[in-house]
Amino acid sequence: MSDVPAAPFTTVPLTELPADFRARALRWAAGFAHCAYFEPNNLAYPEGPFSHQLAVAHHAPSAPTSLAELRPWLQTPAPMPAFGFVTYEVKDEIEHLGSANHASFGWPMLHFFRPETWLRWGPETLEIHGETADVLTSILATAEASVAPPQVPTMRPRLPRAEYLRAVDAVREDILNGEVYELNLCQEFYAEGVRLDPVEVFGRLNAASPAPFAGFVRWHEHYLLCASPERFLARRGARVWSQPIKGTARRGRTPAEDEQKRRQLLNDEKERAENLMIVDLVRNDLARVARTGSVTVEELFGLYPFRHVWQMISTVAAELPPGLDLVEVLRATFPMGSMTGAPKIRAMQLIEHYERSRRGLYSGSVGYVNVAGDFDFNVVIRSLQYRADTGYLSFQVGSAITYDSVPEREYEECLLKAKALLEVLGTRIMVTDE
Repeated sequence: MSDVPAAPFTTVPLTELPADFRARALRWAAGFAHCAYFEPNNLAYPEGPFSHQLAVAHHAPSAPTSLAELRPWLQTPAPMPAFGFVTYEVKDEIEHLGSANHASFGWPMLHFFRPETWLRWGPETLEIHGETADVLTSILATAEASVAPPQVPTMRPRLPRAEYLRAVDAVREDILNGEVYELNLCQEFYAEGVRLDPVEVFGRLNAASPAPFAGFVRWHEHYLLCASPERFLARRGARVWSQPIKGTARRGRTPAEDEQKRRQLLNDEKERAENLMIVDLVRNDLARVARTGSVTVEELFGLYPFRHVWQMISTVAAELPPGLDLVEVLRATFPMGSMTGAPKIRAMQLIEHYERSRRGLYSGSVGYVNVAGDFDFNVVIRSLQYRADTGYLSFQVGSAITYDSVPEREYEECLLKAKALLEVLGTRIMVTDE
């Protein structure tokens, strides 16, 4: 990507903005056909969370929809960053895979756009870039809508509980037979004919489960409401790093119980084994494009608290040689190993066999690329996908299956990860064995 001089922009002190400015800005932005909002929630995170940004456009001319199209598009000089998403199905372009599983969303495989207007929050100021005329006035004039809580019917499983338990046992047999070492098995819960306000629901989700890599994406009538705690990949200069999460434990109800849960997770041999296998996978992925000898594990088995759970996070970093762009890095590393298993290609083949839904944006990534080529992308988990035109609402949850996995425990982990989403929607899961 070519670096070009940045266009002039308007700066506004944050002290001059109302307390609900973020909510008004997102409500205003959601009126555009293309909207990408990244919310770090002022959370501490190793290497820092997302940069707080909002980008909008009415149109996205010549928007790339594949990795082959993305490279020349990014190489076109532009004064604005690029914002977008990469669905899990980009794996098919990278590894010549495919899927015959159920699909209800119709996202493009990937999509990026240059914003007409771009907002970036700093420690003390708000920057408004691009078309700035009347933007601040329009946002301040946007009243927060009075919306009733969403009315969502009981979420139905695409994969019934009994079938999920059988799948876990089958994966354990695959592991015993040497097919894979670990596999991330996911399942979809869905409802049809749903009418909800995506902005209001995202606000509820962000309040219930604040995350360092939260995001709101609109692509026409498709919406992603994301409360992700996980970074896929970031780059600053020659340095690139990935932060796989493997290992989850429920938070305690008291400080003493919380510390007990933390120590149990830290010393859990199964969780540590899961984390280490994915760290090795990420190391191998980065080594395909990194300078020889530059791949390092900067943190192993780091434990970090979130609203509902403790997470085990490791950090793997490397140095890239000159001239390497985002597309080459994606071809070497996508999708995130924590969402596939190891070895990656065989794991993705088995995922298509055992799961019943295409993942869409789940297990994919949303993020941004600046004019110098630096980037930051999350892993899309703890998220809702919604189509306003059809009323289809869905979320997916999963867990890493190893030979030591107990099927019932893995199912309970899925329900734990679904907790915040269900609370936000005011509904429950239909647990059925049929």
